[in-house]
Amino acid sequence: MSVDERTALQTRRLCELVDRLLVRDGLLGRRLRAAGVDSGAGLTLADLPRLPLTTKADLWEHYPLGLLAVPPEEVACVHGSSGTGGRPTLVAYTAGDIALWAHVMARSLAGAGATRASVIHNAYGYGLFTGGLGVHHGAGALGATVVPASAGMTQRQLRLIQDLRPDVLTCTPSYAVYLGEAFAAAGVAPDEIGLRVGVHGAEPWTDAMRAQIERLLGIRALDIYGLSEIIGPGVACETLDSNGWLHVQEDHFYVETIDPLTGEPVPDGQLGELTFTTFTKEALPLLRYRTGDLARLDRTRGPGRRTTVRMSKLTGRADDMLVIRGVNVYPSEVEQVVLADRAVAAQYLLVVDARTAQPRLVVCAEALAADAAGSDAVTARLGAALRERLGLSCEVLLMPPGQLPRTEVGKARRLVRWESGEPPVAGLR
Repeated sequence: MSVDERTALQTRRLCELVDRLLVRDGLLGRRLRAAGVDSGAGLTLADLPRLPLTTKADLWEHYPLGLLAVPPEEVACVHGSSGTGGRPTLVAYTAGDIALWAHVMARSLAGAGATRASVIHNAYGYGLFTGGLGVHHGAGALGATVVPASAGMTQRQLRLIQDLRPDVLTCTPSYAVYLGEAFAAAGVAPDEIGLRVGVHGAEPWTDAMRAQIERLLGIRALDIYGLSEIIGPGVACETLDSNGWLHVQEDHFYVETIDPLTGEPVPDGQLGELTFTTFTKEALPLLRYRTGDLARLDRTRGPGRRTTVRMSKLTGRADDMLVIRGVNVYPSEVEQVVLADRAVAAQYLLVVDARTAQPRLVVCAEALAADAAGSDAVTARLGAALRERLGLSCEVLLMPPGQLPRTEVGKARRLVRWESGEPPVAGLR
């Protein structure tokens, strides 16, 4: 689809969305009227910055389903998560929403090289979390074979992968590392596993983590982005030819970037908070929803055939920023430094020691080999690299392999605050 054709489609869908919200006369409809909008007619994409924003707090305040935009009998299922702030967020789906979800996930899997002939080993968790069922819906729409392994029970996962010979792996990036380590411990080399590509999301991860996954599993590792409030996984996905950028399904989910402090739009190419408008969702349509996720946008034509806007990998979250002795630190910056060191494995934990008025940041990492643990040379090298990247002196604790906790189910825990009591990691003082 040409840019002009897509813009016309997006404009029509924006007008239809605004009219639906006004007719429903819920929170978003009332906000539109307060902003002087009493009809969708005549609106263009250029009008979006003057329309009201929606936040996660709006969902919390209308929990569980107070923003529902269809009659309750049209709700086919409910998904959700504990949310990044630890509070529950529930999202209703109509049958039409599920069909939309399957469609954008099928696009995402196809962009990663999956076909009707593919066998997709799906190790995302099934249930309220959108990862497992989102991939499952998409694989079905694509016509591929899906193995609904879900998360956990790693030894069974290894057996299924070896016996069924899937070509596509879908799971969180941290669990992909866990599977790679488990294969290595079982004496299975990467070229014996048989996987071709991995589609990994639900956690921010860096190119350094990508290199670790590809080394451990012998695959091409691609990023996928989504959140339950918008649809689930499939909002955007990296493709085999996108050079590390993720194509946004912007005919359904229009994306802007805004300044996380002021809420004002920021230009393409500049880091900003991703904000989505869901043109075609039925049960929970959202207008300019602030995700809290930080990334850059590029609307120029990419190297492949797709013409949709591209977003960078996530830099982190607006609410994940640490302030250590007056210096702003994002965990993803630390990950890029730590995993770029060839002596370090793909497991790390950031400990904010907040027992005193001047907190310190301790970076706990695992050595790739047992004889490198505690190496003064590696520790000094990491400390210098972190100081150069962050402008902050960090302490580095280099531990033997296998000492940091792994996550089989759910998202990896990469950050802990130490405010009192025993240290969260052995050897930390």
